[in-house]
Amino acid sequence: MHENAAGTAATTDADAGFSRRLRLAGAAVHLYTASGSVLGLLMVLAAIEGDVVTALWLVLATLVIDGTDGMLARRTRVKQTIPWFDGARMDDIVDYLTYVFAPVVLLWTTDRLPGGPLGWVVAALPLLASCYQFCRTDAKTEDHYFLGFPSYWNVVAFYLIVLDVGTTGAAVTLVVLTVLVFVPVKYVYPSRTRTLRSLNLALAAVWLVSYAVLLVQYPDPHPVVVVLSLGYLGYYAAVSVWLTVAGARRRAGSAQSVERAG
Repeated sequence: MHENAAGTAATTDADAGFSRRLRLAGAAVHLYTASGSVLGLLMVLAAIEGDVVTALWLVLATLVIDGTDGMLARRTRVKQTIPWFDGARMDDIVDYLTYVFAPVVLLWTTDRLPGGPLGWVVAALPLLASCYQFCRTDAKTEDHYFLGFPSYWNVVAFYLIVLDVGTTGAAVTLVVLTVLVFVPVKYVYPSRTRTLRSLNLALAAVWLVSYAVLLVQYPDPHPVVVVLSLGYLGYYAAVSVWLTVAGARRRAGSAQSVERAG
Protein backbone atom coordinates (compact mmCIF):
# COMPACT_ATOMS: atom_id res chain seq x y z
CA MET A 1 0.00 0.00 0.00
CA HIS A 2 2.79 2.40 0.99
CA GLU A 3 4.79 1.42 -2.11
CA ASN A 4 1.85 2.22 -4.40
CA ALA A 5 1.34 5.58 -2.72
CA ALA A 6 5.02 6.37 -3.04
CA GLY A 7 5.04 5.31 -6.66
CA THR A 8 2.02 7.49 -7.42
CA ALA A 9 3.62 10.44 -5.69
CA ALA A 10 6.85 9.92 -7.62
CA THR A 11 4.96 9.77 -10.91
CA THR A 12 3.01 12.92 -10.03
CA ASP A 13 6.22 14.73 -9.14
CA ALA A 14 7.84 13.62 -12.38
CA ASP A 15 4.83 14.65 -14.45
CA ALA A 16 4.75 18.04 -12.76
CA GLY A 17 7.93 18.96 -14.59
CA PHE A 18 6.13 18.89 -17.95
CA SER A 19 3.57 21.33 -19.23
CA ARG A 20 0.04 20.19 -20.00
CA ARG A 21 0.62 21.24 -23.60
CA LEU A 22 3.60 18.88 -23.92
CA ARG A 23 1.66 15.98 -22.39
CA LEU A 24 -1.29 16.63 -24.72
CA ALA A 25 1.13 16.74 -27.65
CA GLY A 26 2.48 13.35 -26.60
CA ALA A 27 -1.04 11.93 -26.40
CA ALA A 28 -1.75 13.33 -29.86
CA VAL A 29 1.33 11.56 -31.22
CA HIS A 30 0.12 8.26 -29.76
CA LEU A 31 -3.27 8.84 -31.39
CA TYR A 32 -1.47 9.61 -34.65
CA THR A 33 0.30 6.25 -34.44
CA ALA A 34 -2.93 4.45 -33.50
CA SER A 35 -4.70 5.92 -36.54
CA GLY A 36 -2.66 3.49 -38.62
CA SER A 37 -4.79 0.66 -37.28
CA VAL A 38 -7.89 2.31 -38.73
CA LEU A 39 -6.14 2.75 -42.06
CA GLY A 40 -5.23 -0.94 -41.89
CA LEU A 41 -8.90 -1.82 -41.58
CA LEU A 42 -9.73 0.45 -44.51
CA MET A 43 -6.99 -1.26 -46.54
CA VAL A 44 -8.54 -4.65 -45.89
CA LEU A 45 -12.03 -3.40 -46.76
CA ALA A 46 -10.78 -1.77 -49.96
CA ALA A 47 -9.00 -5.00 -50.90
CA ILE A 48 -12.12 -7.07 -50.32
CA GLU A 49 -14.17 -4.62 -52.40
CA GLY A 50 -11.63 -4.79 -55.22
CA ASP A 51 -10.59 -1.14 -54.90
CA VAL A 52 -6.88 -1.74 -55.38
CA VAL A 53 -5.89 1.87 -55.99
CA THR A 54 -7.52 3.07 -52.76
CA ALA A 55 -5.83 0.26 -50.84
CA LEU A 56 -2.43 1.27 -52.22
CA TRP A 57 -2.99 4.95 -51.39
CA LEU A 58 -3.77 3.84 -47.85
CA VAL A 59 -0.50 1.90 -47.83
CA LEU A 60 1.30 5.14 -48.67
CA ALA A 61 -0.52 6.94 -45.86
CA THR A 62 0.57 4.31 -43.34
CA LEU A 63 4.15 4.54 -44.58
CA VAL A 64 4.14 8.29 -43.99
CA ILE A 65 2.67 7.88 -40.50
CA ASP A 66 5.16 5.18 -39.55
CA GLY A 67 8.03 7.22 -40.95
CA THR A 68 7.18 10.32 -38.92
CA ASP A 69 5.56 9.20 -35.66
CA GLY A 70 8.84 8.14 -34.07
CA MET A 71 10.42 11.53 -34.72
CA LEU A 72 7.35 13.26 -33.28
CA ALA A 73 7.37 10.94 -30.25
CA ARG A 74 11.00 11.79 -29.50
CA ARG A 75 10.35 15.50 -29.97
CA THR A 76 7.38 15.47 -27.56
CA ARG A 77 9.28 13.21 -25.13
CA VAL A 78 6.42 10.74 -24.80
CA LYS A 79 8.47 8.29 -22.73
CA GLN A 80 8.87 10.93 -20.05
CA THR A 81 5.51 12.70 -20.30
CA ILE A 82 3.39 9.51 -20.54
CA PRO A 83 5.66 6.86 -18.93
CA TRP A 84 2.82 4.42 -18.23
CA PHE A 85 1.94 4.00 -21.93
CA ASP A 86 4.01 1.65 -24.13
CA GLY A 87 4.10 3.42 -27.47
CA ALA A 88 6.62 0.96 -28.90
CA ARG A 89 4.24 -1.95 -28.33
CA MET A 90 1.40 -0.05 -30.00
CA ASP A 91 3.67 0.77 -32.92
CA ASP A 92 4.46 -2.92 -33.38
CA ILE A 93 0.76 -3.84 -33.31
CA VAL A 94 -0.10 -1.19 -35.90
CA ASP A 95 2.89 -2.13 -38.05
CA TYR A 96 1.90 -5.79 -38.07
CA LEU A 97 -1.57 -4.84 -39.28
CA THR A 98 -0.43 -2.39 -41.95
CA TYR A 99 2.91 -3.85 -43.03
CA VAL A 100 2.01 -7.54 -42.88
CA PHE A 101 -1.62 -8.58 -42.48
CA ALA A 102 -3.39 -6.06 -44.72
CA PRO A 103 -0.84 -6.40 -47.58
CA VAL A 104 -1.21 -10.19 -47.57
CA VAL A 105 -4.99 -9.76 -47.77
CA LEU A 106 -4.46 -7.37 -50.70
CA LEU A 107 -2.25 -9.88 -52.52
CA TRP A 108 -4.85 -12.58 -51.96
CA THR A 109 -7.79 -10.53 -53.21
CA THR A 110 -5.88 -9.39 -56.32
CA ASP A 111 -5.06 -13.01 -57.25
CA ARG A 112 -1.30 -12.47 -57.00
CA LEU A 113 -0.82 -15.69 -55.08
CA PRO A 114 -1.01 -19.24 -56.44
CA GLY A 115 -4.32 -21.05 -56.21
CA GLY A 116 -5.10 -24.00 -53.97
CA PRO A 117 -3.12 -25.17 -50.93
CA LEU A 118 0.11 -23.65 -52.29
CA GLY A 119 -1.47 -20.22 -52.17
CA TRP A 120 -2.43 -20.69 -48.52
CA VAL A 121 1.12 -21.73 -47.68
CA VAL A 122 2.67 -18.76 -49.51
CA ALA A 123 0.23 -16.37 -47.82
CA ALA A 124 1.06 -17.85 -44.42
CA LEU A 125 4.82 -17.40 -44.77
CA PRO A 126 4.99 -13.60 -44.29
CA LEU A 127 2.45 -13.78 -41.46
CA LEU A 128 4.40 -16.42 -39.54
CA ALA A 129 7.85 -14.97 -40.24
CA SER A 130 6.75 -11.52 -39.14
CA CYS A 131 5.16 -12.91 -35.95
CA TYR A 132 8.60 -14.28 -35.15
CA GLN A 133 10.40 -11.09 -36.10
CA PHE A 134 8.10 -8.70 -34.24
CA CYS A 135 8.65 -10.68 -31.05
CA ARG A 136 12.44 -10.63 -31.22
CA THR A 137 13.96 -8.29 -28.68
CA ASP A 138 16.79 -7.52 -31.11
CA ALA A 139 14.58 -6.95 -34.19
CA LYS A 140 15.64 -3.31 -33.85
CA THR A 141 19.29 -3.24 -32.81
CA GLU A 142 20.81 -0.88 -30.26
CA ASP A 143 22.63 0.96 -33.06
CA HIS A 144 19.31 1.49 -34.87
CA TYR A 145 19.14 -1.10 -37.63
CA PHE A 146 16.54 -3.71 -38.47
CA LEU A 147 17.88 -7.24 -38.05
CA GLY A 148 16.72 -9.40 -40.94
CA PHE A 149 14.39 -8.34 -43.75
CA PRO A 150 12.19 -5.77 -41.96
CA SER A 151 8.74 -7.05 -42.98
CA TYR A 152 8.16 -4.49 -45.73
CA TRP A 153 5.39 -6.65 -47.13
CA ASN A 154 3.36 -3.54 -47.94
CA VAL A 155 6.12 -2.37 -50.28
CA VAL A 156 6.37 -5.87 -51.74
CA ALA A 157 2.62 -5.94 -52.39
CA PHE A 158 2.80 -2.52 -54.04
CA TYR A 159 5.40 -3.61 -56.59
CA LEU A 160 3.84 -7.00 -57.24
CA ILE A 161 0.57 -5.27 -58.11
CA VAL A 162 1.82 -2.15 -59.91
CA LEU A 163 4.35 -4.10 -61.99
CA ASP A 164 1.78 -6.82 -62.63
CA VAL A 165 4.01 -9.65 -61.45
CA GLY A 166 2.48 -13.09 -62.04
CA THR A 167 1.66 -15.64 -59.37
CA THR A 168 4.89 -17.58 -59.83
CA GLY A 169 7.03 -14.46 -59.49
CA ALA A 170 5.02 -13.32 -56.49
CA ALA A 171 5.36 -16.70 -54.77
CA VAL A 172 9.14 -16.80 -55.36
CA THR A 173 9.48 -13.24 -54.05
CA LEU A 174 7.57 -13.99 -50.87
CA VAL A 175 9.51 -17.21 -50.22
CA VAL A 176 12.91 -15.51 -50.74
CA LEU A 177 12.04 -12.54 -48.54
CA THR A 178 10.65 -14.84 -45.85
CA VAL A 179 14.02 -16.59 -45.73
CA LEU A 180 15.76 -13.20 -45.51
CA VAL A 181 13.78 -12.41 -42.34
CA PHE A 182 16.00 -15.00 -40.63
CA VAL A 183 19.30 -13.92 -42.23
CA PRO A 184 21.10 -11.52 -39.83
CA VAL A 185 21.70 -8.67 -42.25
CA LYS A 186 21.33 -5.27 -40.57
CA TYR A 187 18.97 -3.20 -42.70
CA VAL A 188 19.03 0.58 -42.57
CA TYR A 189 16.41 2.25 -40.38
CA PRO A 190 16.14 5.43 -42.51
CA SER A 191 14.94 7.78 -39.78
CA ARG A 192 17.37 6.52 -37.10
CA THR A 193 20.50 4.87 -38.55
CA ARG A 194 23.22 7.48 -38.07
CA THR A 195 25.45 6.47 -41.00
CA LEU A 196 24.40 8.35 -44.16
CA ARG A 197 21.25 9.47 -42.33
CA SER A 198 20.68 12.68 -44.33
CA LEU A 199 21.17 10.88 -47.64
CA ASN A 200 18.95 7.99 -46.58
CA LEU A 201 16.15 10.32 -45.51
CA ALA A 202 16.38 12.34 -48.72
CA LEU A 203 16.27 9.23 -50.91
CA ALA A 204 13.41 7.76 -48.87
CA ALA A 205 11.44 10.96 -49.47
CA VAL A 206 12.14 10.77 -53.20
CA TRP A 207 11.02 7.13 -53.17
CA LEU A 208 7.73 8.07 -51.51
CA VAL A 209 7.16 10.58 -54.32
CA SER A 210 7.95 7.89 -56.90
CA TYR A 211 5.42 5.62 -55.17
CA ALA A 212 2.73 8.27 -55.59
CA VAL A 213 3.68 8.88 -59.23
CA LEU A 214 3.58 5.17 -60.05
CA LEU A 215 0.18 4.89 -58.41
CA VAL A 216 -1.14 7.84 -60.42
CA GLN A 217 0.16 6.15 -63.58
CA TYR A 218 -1.26 2.74 -62.64
CA PRO A 219 -1.91 0.43 -64.50
CA ASP A 220 0.60 1.79 -67.04
CA PRO A 221 3.62 3.04 -65.06
CA HIS A 222 6.32 4.89 -66.98
CA PRO A 223 9.52 2.80 -67.30
CA VAL A 224 11.74 5.69 -66.16
CA VAL A 225 9.76 6.11 -62.94
CA VAL A 226 9.86 2.34 -62.40
CA VAL A 227 13.64 2.28 -62.77
CA LEU A 228 14.12 5.24 -60.43
CA SER A 229 11.79 3.71 -57.85
CA LEU A 230 13.45 0.29 -57.98
CA GLY A 231 16.84 2.01 -57.92
CA TYR A 232 16.16 3.16 -54.38
CA LEU A 233 15.38 -0.41 -53.32
CA GLY A 234 18.68 -1.51 -54.86
CA TYR A 235 20.51 1.27 -53.01
CA TYR A 236 18.78 0.37 -49.73
CA ALA A 237 19.72 -3.30 -50.01
CA ALA A 238 23.31 -2.56 -51.11
CA VAL A 239 23.95 -0.04 -48.32
CA SER A 240 22.45 -2.39 -45.73
CA VAL A 241 24.71 -5.29 -46.81
CA TRP A 242 27.74 -2.97 -47.00
CA LEU A 243 27.18 -1.58 -43.51
CA THR A 244 26.58 -5.09 -42.13
CA VAL A 245 29.87 -6.37 -43.59
CA ALA A 246 31.78 -3.25 -42.53
CA GLY A 247 30.42 -3.53 -39.01
CA ALA A 248 31.37 -7.21 -38.79
CA ARG A 249 34.92 -6.39 -39.93
CA ARG A 250 35.26 -3.63 -37.35
CA ARG A 251 34.12 -5.95 -34.57
CA ALA A 252 36.52 -8.64 -35.76
CA GLY A 253 39.36 -6.13 -35.84
CA SER A 254 38.54 -4.90 -32.33
CA ALA A 255 38.44 -8.47 -31.03
CA GLN A 256 41.86 -9.20 -32.54
CA SER A 257 43.28 -6.01 -31.00
CA VAL A 258 41.99 -7.05 -27.58
CA GLU A 259 43.52 -10.51 -27.99
CA ARG A 260 46.90 -9.03 -28.91
CA ALA A 261 46.74 -6.64 -25.97
CA GLY A 262 45.90 -9.55 -23.67
